[in-house]
Amino acid sequence: MKNLSEKELQILKSYQDFPKIWKQIHAEMDKRIIGHDEVIDHIISAIFCRGHCLLVGVPGLAKTYIIRTLAEIMDLDFKRVQFTPDLMPSDITGSEMLQVEDDGKRKFTFVKGPIFTQLLLADEINRTPPKTQAALLEAMQERHVTVMGRSSPLKEPFFVLATQNPLEQEGTYRLPEAELDRFIFSLKMDYTSFDDEVKITLSTTKGEEAPVDKVIDAATIQQMQQLVHQVPISDSVSRFIVQLVRATRPQDKKSPEIVNRYVKWGAGPRACQGLAMAGKVNALLAGRANASKEDIIKATIPVLNHRILLNFHAEADKESVESILEKIIGGIK
Repeated sequence: MKNLSEKELQILKSYQDFPKIWKQIHAEMDKRIIGHDEVIDHIISAIFCRGHCLLVGVPGLAKTYIIRTLAEIMDLDFKRVQFTPDLMPSDITGSEMLQVEDDGKRKFTFVKGPIFTQLLLADEINRTPPKTQAALLEAMQERHVTVMGRSSPLKEPFFVLATQNPLEQEGTYRLPEAELDRFIFSLKMDYTSFDDEVKITLSTTKGEEAPVDKVIDAATIQQMQQLVHQVPISDSVSRFIVQLVRATRPQDKKSPEIVNRYVKWGAGPRACQGLAMAGKVNALLAGRANASKEDIIKATIPVLNHRILLNFHAEADKESVESILEKIIGGIK
């Protein structure tokens, strides 16, 4: 083996530390959260990818509890906004307030909204009108907020974890594609198993909450994000990613027949970036220093399932995005 430089040794040590930190986070989460291991994995992955997550599930599945617990373990500033039909953009971003100084003079002062945090829980994001939803777009993409012509940076690291109830659609607004595309993952939360539900019933009715330890902090999270970016992807894997994403588009000449029949609109270039980043995280967890096709395949459904719009034929034939993606993967493999 060649002599490694100090920088290369540090990177190698970081590669080895990555799965250890991951297991420590999971161990602390297990003190409070029963089940939903795969969902928790994807949320942690999104954070290390410097991305945002959309959690879709019926009420009572511990979506909010998972996010609040994760904020404690990662020692992040946490704020929760309940999205409602009367919520205004300024309720999220903040606004200019007229204040009286000690000398009697009046001046406008910017009062920061709840978006000035590190982990923002946007609860039931589809219950607020598009105008208010759009207030998140700039923050999610650019990581700063513009109010009254003045731009204010957000504290790093910054994440939006949004929840959505798939059942109760009265009084809700469909999330625009531009906003959905800002989420690296869309995660569907299902009911836990019978045994897990028994454990939940026993553990949550004791009147006390299990304490958790802080495993990492903001600085360590940023180091892990930089590490993920350093993981190389070969030309063949990059081509596989693009081939996979382009196969979801009915406009592409090489799209499979199932896509041409059931898909109205496919995933865009940001999906390629999401697959690459998620694949890098999967590689690090497996103890490898480069991403493989298998790492990409593991991330395909959570990265792509909210970026594909089905047509009425799919609804009539009861085809889902997940089933179509599985067939696309099988055809490309």
